Amino acid sequence: MRQQTTLTRRQFLCRGAGILGAAIAAPSIIPASALGLDGAMAPSERITMGFIGVGTQGGGHLLGGAWTYLTGGYTARKDVQVLAVCDVWRDRRERAQQRVNQHYTETYGKGNYRSCEAYVDFRNVLDRDDIDAVLIATPAHWHATMAIMAAQAGKDVYCEKPTAVTVRESQAVLAAVRRYGRVYQAGSQQRSEYSGVFRRACEFVRSGRIGKLKEIYAYRDGGAMAWPTRFGAAMPIPEDLDWDLYLGPAPELPYDGDSGPHRFDIGELNWGQHHYDIVQWAADADETGPVVLFMEDGRTNYKYASGVIVYGKGYPGEPIGGEGGAVFVGSEGRIAVDRNAIVSYPPRIAREPLHPREVHLYRSDSHSGNFLECVRTRKRPISDVDIAHRAASALLLGGVVKQLKRPLKWDPQREEFIGDDEANRMLSMAKRAPWCV
Repeated sequence: MRQQTTLTRRQFLCRGAGILGAAIAAPSIIPASALGLDGAMAPSERITMGFIGVGTQGGGHLLGGAWTYLTGGYTARKDVQVLAVCDVWRDRRERAQQRVNQHYTETYGKGNYRSCEAYVDFRNVLDRDDIDAVLIATPAHWHATMAIMAAQAGKDVYCEKPTAVTVRESQAVLAAVRRYGRVYQAGSQQRSEYSGVFRRACEFVRSGRIGKLKEIYAYRDGGAMAWPTRFGAAMPIPEDLDWDLYLGPAPELPYDGDSGPHRFDIGELNWGQHHYDIVQWAADADETGPVVLFMEDGRTNYKYASGVIVYGKGYPGEPIGGEGGAVFVGSEGRIAVDRNAIVSYPPRIAREPLHPREVHLYRSDSHSGNFLECVRTRKRPISDVDIAHRAASALLLGGVVKQLKRPLKWDPQREEFIGDDEANRMLSMAKRAPWCV
């Protein structure tokens, strides 16, 4: 028979005091990372993130790559906690999950962090209330749809370029980000990185160092996207690929062995937004766009209301400008800039430091850092949704001209072609249900 033990009130109080004393006397071990010591940030202060698309580009952002400018990528940042990775390829998402959790185990110790989970469907990431922001690095035909759905889900967004694949899509991204009050950073990292050469070039141009700006050589012409009407022979879908989710807004196409990120691209859709982002910045056109578009020597060209003409080709004989850059020609000189260098003719234009009374543009020395700062402060990031929309539009308008091969007039305020129904129909494209956001 079980023996019953009865405690008097005095015995209970004495025993409780002894337990309390032991608890006070015993050491309480709390990891420094939980308190924000030793250079770590307390978990409650970290921005929680999900990564959608962890292939070459997204994997570089997540774990470190040439375009992230920080060893170890977002995972290595003390102010970020990666809670989710997502990819339609099983091997990519599982490998990314393993590497993230391995890093956190080595950094914070086993059990002192929340595990990173892997998903095939990005909607599972957006459904999580504990995720503050997402980074989207999928094939381009998904960018706008995912960004809109992320904004609707209350997430801040870092989205790789291009911002969208049609002008109407880009407008929808702009409207969603504004409506839901989200922070949006386009992956136009040239405004922040490369030792500030692009910012300085734009400051020199806008300060009048080359006189009146007349021409810009963009080194890339327009880009667009089109669903294919012909494709290769159908092949078995790999077991570790969710082909339906890869296609998403695209028509239901058979798998033909091509799941590359640029299979639907026309022209310079992949690289072009980098170039036109800098063109718009230097021309003080972040809030507008071209008014005339025309073809010349097989390239798309633009004319702005200011009289500036933008050529979708390189400046003859100038080696600088091809990697994301441009050449700016004025009445008193010219400047060439790309990811490797900035040069001017005459040399004194770019050699003399910027004076206090000259034009000083938004300065950011880290594109990812600027995004995270704005997530915390709710300030406008350096490549915010308004800027991204106009840069993407310039690129995509060139894609329309490239396909129609005739001059077009554009109204940058109403955002429509003037008197051209055929061209206006090309500002949007059909999407497969249920992705018609």
